[in-house]
Order: sequence, then structure tokens, then C-alpha cells
Amino acid sequence: MVYSEYNKTVLPDGLTIVSEKIPSVRSVSVGVWVKSGTRNESREKNGIAHFLEHMMFKGTRKRSAREIARSLEVVGGYLNAFTSKEQTCYYAEILDDQLPKAVDVLSDMVCHSVFPEKEIVKEREVILDEIDSVEDAPDDLVQDVFMEKLYPEDSLGFPILGTKESVTGITRDQLLDFYSQNYTSNNIVIAAAGNLDHSRLVELCQARFQLPRGVTPNDGAASSHYGSGEFVIPRAINQAHICLGTEALPYKHHRKYELLLLNTLLGVGMGSRLFQNIRERYGVAYSIYSYVDFFRDHGLLAIYFGTEKNKLNKALKLLSREIDRLKDKPISRRELNQVKSQVKGNLVLSLESTARRMGRLAKMEIYLQAFHDMDQIISGIDNVSADKVHNLANGLFDKDHLLQVMFIPESK
Repeated sequence: MVYSEYNKTVLPDGLTIVSEKIPSVRSVSVGVWVKSGTRNESREKNGIAHFLEHMMFKGTRKRSAREIARSLEVVGGYLNAFTSKEQTCYYAEILDDQLPKAVDVLSDMVCHSVFPEKEIVKEREVILDEIDSVEDAPDDLVQDVFMEKLYPEDSLGFPILGTKESVTGITRDQLLDFYSQNYTSNNIVIAAAGNLDHSRLVELCQARFQLPRGVTPNDGAASSHYGSGEFVIPRAINQAHICLGTEALPYKHHRKYELLLLNTLLGVGMGSRLFQNIRERYGVAYSIYSYVDFFRDHGLLAIYFGTEKNKLNKALKLLSREIDRLKDKPISRRELNQVKSQVKGNLVLSLESTARRMGRLAKMEIYLQAFHDMDQIISGIDNVSADKVHNLANGLFDKDHLLQVMFIPESK
């Protein structure tokens, strides 16, 4: 196990800084996590969080867009960002002696971006091209539609990129308004992992992140209504694409480890039941997997597969049979131990990456306001029994609660 040291500081203005010192590496990953994303949007302004993320790279009071792009590359580092349903993250990966430069660049972007009108016009076209690219990728789009149908009354169901209509209507004033409401000191977590000194990180952040303290942003009304049933959508495609799943558990739920084991057993990796029995044994799907997603007060478990139209019915029957197997009886002790080893191994291997550790730190702070070390996590996994996984499978895979979205090739 790699030795590490966890620290947390909350500054007087509410800015939270968490770090994990790993003396055995020579790099640092640092991220600025804004606790807002698609979840904080209205339907009319859907995509504004992602739009704003793009604009942070388009110039500040002291750096041009080109200077931002080159700022860390010239010292061998990496700068990027992403928007999710509940967060927007700006992050850097650098050599440990370049931490001051990384904090300077990130703070400049987050605190001093100027949002030039001409760049807004150009970036809008880039985002519209992004939306087109998703439209051309049915394996991605079917999962966006699945989210929309699963959360019909919640902004969790909105696409992260927004729609062409909503993105076209977003103005500079609206971007500035969203920024002022969400980019406040008490709505940001700065997380870092690698060979760093926590007190030095705090000193750097306190000096450079000058943001007003704000009110708690609107998180979007949590809905208790989840979509179910079957939606068949003809499209001009060659293969059928299916996403099937259900509402599951939020990030901090006490049965989270049961869900992780259930998901791994079902469809994570080439040894999973879905891959072995649907792809390998019967050859009716090239790509098939399951996944979980955790949110503040929601979560989901979903299965995706793509297949030829003439194999669709057989694939659906085989999938139904695998779900029934999970519900009919608990898995064997041998299979449970194998799945536990797989989950623990994946977690430990992920600790080799400072970026993964940084993301893990941030999410624990955002969702739990606490740090769980690897021993606690492994203990939680080890405490899961076959009966617990079996009971969870029966609770989640209630046929009346399942949602299925199918893209099928249009008849010629």
C-alpha cells in the first residue's frame, strides 16, 4: 500500500482544501471542484454549466487563450476540465515543483476569466458540433435518452451539453449570472494528491483564490418520480442500441458497496456474467456492460448493449435470464470472493494515479464531508454477504420499475 497523509482546511471564506500527500511520487494532481453542474440548470438554460467551463479557457485579465493553453504544457504538465451532472472540475497534473504555477493558472481561470463576446460566439459553434457528434454516436445518445426518461421531472435528466435550442439561446449576461451564483468560495473544493505540503497548498490557495462568499446555489428539486417502462425509438442506424436500468442508490448510502459488487458481478469486465454469457457464449452482442452512477440524493444502475436487429430478441431474452438468475438465488461464496477481489484490486490499482486519488478526495468531501481511507473501504467491501447482494438485486430489478430505451434501425 502506498503511504499517504490526508489533510483538510476550511478557510474563513468557506473555501475547502483537501489533500493527500504521497511522498513516493514526483507529481501532483490538483483540481478546483465547483459544486454545480447540469443539476443547477433550468431547461431553458440547459448546457450553461458546460458552456461556462469552455469559456474559462478563453482568456483572463492577464492571460490570452493561447497563454492558458501553453501555460502548463511548457513545463511538462497537463490542464483540462469537465462538467458532470453535479460538479464542474478544472484540473492540472504537474511535476511537484510546479504546484505554485498550477495553482496560479487555475485560480486565474476560475477567478479572473473575462468571457470575450467573440469567443462566446466561436465556442457556441464548437459546442453545437459536440452535440452533433453525440447525435452521430447512438451508443452514447441512447444513454442520454435513458437519463432523460429515468429523471423526467429532475434536471439530472438534462443532457450535460444542453440542446441545440438551449445552447443557441445562452447569452453572455446569462453566463455571468450563472458564474456569480455558483463560483463562490463556499461552493468550491480544491483537492490535490501527490508529493505536496498541505500548509504550502493552503498558503497558495488562500493568496490566489479571491472569490466572494455566496448563498447556497439551487441544487435542483429532488424528484421521487422515476421513469419506467419501454421506449422504442427508430433511428437511421445499422445496429440496435439498448440501455436498461433503474434508480439505485446515492453516493453516501450505506449499501453502496453491495451495489458496487452487484454491478461488477453483472457487467464489469470480460469475466462478468453479461459478457461471458451473452457475448462469449452466444455471440449476440459485441459490446455489453453495466455501470453505476452516484449522485447527491439519487443513483442508478444501468446496462448497455449493442446488437444486430435480427439478434435483438434473443439478446433481450438472455439479458432477462441473467437478471432472473441474480434474483433467484444468492451467488456462491466462490463467486462472491472473486468479485470482492476484483473490486478491491481495481480500487487499489486506481491509487497508482494521483489524478484518480485527487478525484476520490474531492468526491468524498463533496458528498460525505469526510475522508474514508482504503482500510475502511476494504472493510466495507469485505462485510458484504451474498444474501445482501441477492436482496439488493431483488429490490432493484423489480420489473415494474425497470426502464428500457431501445434505438432500433428504421425499416427500409
